[in-house]
Amino acid sequence: MKKSILLVLSIVFSTVVFSQEEEEAPKEGWSRSGNLSLLFNQSAFNAEWTGGGTSNIAGNVALTYDLNYKKGKVSWDNRFTGDYGLTKIKGDDFERKTNDRLEINSVLGYQIKESLWSYSFFTNFRTQFAKGYEFNEDANPVTRVETTRFMSPGYLQFGPGMLWKKSDNLKVNIAPATSRLIFVNSKFTDVGSDQAAIDAFNENPYFGVEANETMRFEFGASVSAYAKFELIENVSMENVLNLYSNYLEDPQNMDIDYTMNLVMKINKFLSANVVFQAIYDDNAVKGFQIREVFGLGVNLGL
Repeated sequence: MKKSILLVLSIVFSTVVFSQEEEEAPKEGWSRSGNLSLLFNQSAFNAEWTGGGTSNIAGNVALTYDLNYKKGKVSWDNRFTGDYGLTKIKGDDFERKTNDRLEINSVLGYQIKESLWSYSFFTNFRTQFAKGYEFNEDANPVTRVETTRFMSPGYLQFGPGMLWKKSDNLKVNIAPATSRLIFVNSKFTDVGSDQAAIDAFNENPYFGVEANETMRFEFGASVSAYAKFELIENVSMENVLNLYSNYLEDPQNMDIDYTMNLVMKINKFLSANVVFQAIYDDNAVKGFQIREVFGLGVNLGL
């Protein structure tokens, strides 16, 4: 029920945003744009500091690059997103990730008459750059166990659909026949041939992939929406929403991935950046995953 309400609110929100945007004239040929941002956070305390606190340093690098094509009724939108962050706390043996994301989106469209709708075919690939760990804080010293790595998990989605596109900054793709492949490394699913171990593993499979398998196939519906607009002068907000429902198993448990990027420009190169991300995927965690990043950024247009 809550997921249905969230879906309705998302559609209403998108509709409101769409209605407020001014229509932009389409551009022919290739268009390219990108942004590289570096965020830094640092805190330091000397031995005489009595207010409490631990020295730490954190950094995050994010790259987005768009490569879009428009010719007559044909459009082809491509976006690469890379995001990686680390933090190091004084006294800890290990640095810890604050973010790790690698994603590629591609949507090919063919316009229907003179409308804003197009027949479309989309592809989405998502994984992470580096290994992820769970930390045992009770051990002395602290120990860690590897839980994820590059292509574990890795997601590949593709399928035909309908694209509503008003501009490069305002579009929705609806794909009711989406194939989805989830890839994992056998290191995380290999439990041998013991049936009891297999049954125990399959009660809580690794990102939905069962024991001794390295791939899971799903078939369902997906909706992706993108809206970027200027709130006030020098303050822009980018919204990315992805929804997915698996017809083959628990279609009511919709996967949700929403990201908001807020950029407040100070000058040509400096800005204050806020990133908020909420993910719901019950194959990974039985609840919402929330990420928030705030910091002073160095932004370079590409």
